[in-house]
Amino acid sequence: MDGDDSDPYEDDSFSGDDRSSDSSFDEDDYWLAKVLRVKENDPEKTMLAESGDDNYIRNITDDGWEELGRDISNNTHLETVALCSGALDDQKLSCFFRGLTESSSIKNMHLYDNGLSVAAVRSMVPFLQNANSLNKLTVSHNNLQSGGLNLLFRALRDSPIEALNCDNCGIEAIEIDSDYSPKHLTTLRLNQNRINADGCRQISKLLQGGDSTLKHLYLRNNKIDDDGVAILVDALQKNVSLQILDLMSNEGIFAEGRKLCLKLVNDISSIKATLQSNRTLRELNVKDQNDQNDMQIQQHINKAAHINANNASNPEAVGKEKVIQTQLNSTQRAELAELQGVTRSFYSEINPLHLPEVLSLIGRHHDQGELYLALKSAIMTLLSTVNVRKFIQQQRAYHAAIVAEHAAIVAEHRNKMEELDAKLASMDEAVEVNEGSNELEH
Repeated sequence: MDGDDSDPYEDDSFSGDDRSSDSSFDEDDYWLAKVLRVKENDPEKTMLAESGDDNYIRNITDDGWEELGRDISNNTHLETVALCSGALDDQKLSCFFRGLTESSSIKNMHLYDNGLSVAAVRSMVPFLQNANSLNKLTVSHNNLQSGGLNLLFRALRDSPIEALNCDNCGIEAIEIDSDYSPKHLTTLRLNQNRINADGCRQISKLLQGGDSTLKHLYLRNNKIDDDGVAILVDALQKNVSLQILDLMSNEGIFAEGRKLCLKLVNDISSIKATLQSNRTLRELNVKDQNDQNDMQIQQHINKAAHINANNASNPEAVGKEKVIQTQLNSTQRAELAELQGVTRSFYSEINPLHLPEVLSLIGRHHDQGELYLALKSAIMTLLSTVNVRKFIQQQRAYHAAIVAEHAAIVAEHRNKMEELDAKLASMDEAVEVNEGSNELEH
């Protein structure tokens, strides 16, 4: 592997080492030769990868680990260090990082499957804070637990790290402080832990705000339920960074949680909702591997995510394509509407003046049968609208006639009252005249 600067540990698996194929080659000599190349800062030596299966690794003393760490710290060409599968324990790692406190060249550090605890993470802190080229850290299949993850996040706050793998580390409770989290993190793997809804609430902090950098989030095989899904979905409503979310094999997620994921990427409740559905998720896995009952939901999620991926460079085109492929497709819309509990007709939202344009879109993107169904639905909706309008107009005319009729009666009675008032006034005036004449005679 010497001279190869690629990273073969994407999936926590060794791809071999650089030892000679000569069976007579002494393993101790082989190890000493590798260490010497590191110590001498050989520019062709860019990777150091060992496992606990080899005797020469198991026999390294504490002082030997510290010296190796110091040699790596002084090296300026080594880019990948992988000490996995029992190569280290808490004590050995503490000695190793007592020597390795900084690095200007290491990009990838792999320490998986060593039985490490939070104490090991404490030993790593100086290195993590002074490794100014570190891009990826893999500490999966250890016993870091929640305290280890929390400590890693704080230690990596100002690190350039982009990928952190903490699969199967016994993590349950998480405390994430947005001010003390890796600022450049794009990939976070937390598969096979015990993260629940409370953990999702903490993780959601990484998805909120306009400065979110996370692109890939793996939460497979945890303790997440529908409430946890709801928390993540809510955080993703305005998120524009996350591209992959893996929630498979969480036994607490049922149909309701899966439907929330579907609605996130394609809300069929209205045209506006469809246009505003998440546009950045290119992969959203929520179906249980052994559960075929929710295959339909996952298929619709996959279709929406596929549209997102195909139009990644043009977010405005994403919403339009979802409307064309689902709102304007009677079969797709019927399935989505049933899954999301939507009963309103699509055409009830369309201004009749825009119907020709809508029908033209259907004709261009779907077959003649779909166009016929669209015409039928549009005409029925339009006629229904016209009939309702006519009924309202008739009702208004009826009540207006009643008002006019009563207005005439009121006017007639008002005139009669005025005539009677005039007669009363005339009679009162006559009485006053007679009384005045009598007073003059006396």
